[in-house]
Amino acid sequence: MGKQDSRTEGSSTSDVTVEEVIAAPAQVLYDLVSDVTRMGDWSPETRSCRWVGGATGPRVGARFRGSNRNGWRRWSTSCTVVAADPGARFSFDVDLPGLPVSRWTYEFVSEGPGTRVRESWTDRRPGWMDRFGKVVRGVSDTKAHNRAGMEATLAALRRHAESRSSPG
Repeated sequence: MGKQDSRTEGSSTSDVTVEEVIAAPAQVLYDLVSDVTRMGDWSPETRSCRWVGGATGPRVGARFRGSNRNGWRRWSTSCTVVAADPGARFSFDVDLPGLPVSRWTYEFVSEGPGTRVRESWTDRRPGWMDRFGKVVRGVSDTKAHNRAGMEATLAALRRHAESRSSPG
């Protein structure tokens, strides 16, 4: 339906936010996003995710590992769920051992016959770590790269959710 993006700097606000109105109920969209084993279906960079440490679903404190790819570059992420409010908000932190990397948040707000989905990325890395991201991920402008990936993620989520709710 519609999308909008905005960017704000600072440690307490997201660095990139993308929104899209999707013709599906908030709970359906929350269930799709919070099932991290499906993240590879939406994200152009995430190939797969799996729950670890006995976790089987989205609960605060649950951990999962992600496998990612950008061109020939591949890397893994360690993630911890920090918000799991069914139908409203799903958020997780990405960390390296002892080092914060990022926070990803999905918020779901009913709007007319659909839901406004807001995906936000907050960079939590120390400044010196940005140089390594260029080598590991092959990305020179992380904010622009993530914005494009987030727009693609929400578009794929919209296509899937809206195709499920249409007859046929």
